[in-house]
Amino acid sequence: MPSERQHRLAIVQFGRQLHDNGFVAATDGNLSVRLDEHRLLVTPTCMSKGMMRPADMVIVDMEGNRLAGKRRVSTEIGMHLLIYRLRPDVRGVVHAHPPTATGFAASGFDLNRPLVCEVVLGLGSIPLARYGTPGTPELTDGLEPLIPDHDAILMANHGVVTFGSSLENAYMKMETVEHFAKIALVTHLLGHEQPLGEKEVEKLVAVRDRYNGGGKPAADICFPAHC
Repeated sequence: MPSERQHRLAIVQFGRQLHDNGFVAATDGNLSVRLDEHRLLVTPTCMSKGMMRPADMVIVDMEGNRLAGKRRVSTEIGMHLLIYRLRPDVRGVVHAHPPTATGFAASGFDLNRPLVCEVVLGLGSIPLARYGTPGTPELTDGLEPLIPDHDAILMANHGVVTFGSSLENAYMKMETVEHFAKIALVTHLLGHEQPLGEKEVEKLVAVRDRYNGGGKPAADICFPAHC
């Protein structure tokens, strides 16, 4: 298992990558890692994710109480806590505002169309959670029904949250969501979308265990005849 020091360095690294890729601006976004059954390491509030140092991180318990660290914890800690409670398999969470995917979320669109086989294999589907005011129970209420069966969720008028077996895994899923959103936008602009059929998706789901080490079901993928 990585040490706490390694987790701190990883948060700095992936926070910088979020910033460098334009997935966050100013002090947007937050990241977290599960240290053990009782503690999380999380990013501080009001700080650029491209300018963090390992010592800036905060340790909280599973109720969000600060246990260590000089800075204040992210105001969106409730979202992270909910994900860890509902998904014991999750070790890392990333929340950001990648422009294209967030544009879909702000337009009221999910990313559930099976346009790219790698996305079906890696994520299954990417649903849209209803809007909730950041830092309030409204936000977590909208996410709660979707967390058990998905690893990436669009948040209406807000952004994207991804989670996985490690912080690196969660970050890679964020990259996948934004990349797929760009592809979906291009297919829309070209006006000639050709999604995979149900049989093709069934084959992809069948090999998902081998390809992705398991994952959540792709039951809510939207096929043309059903959308």
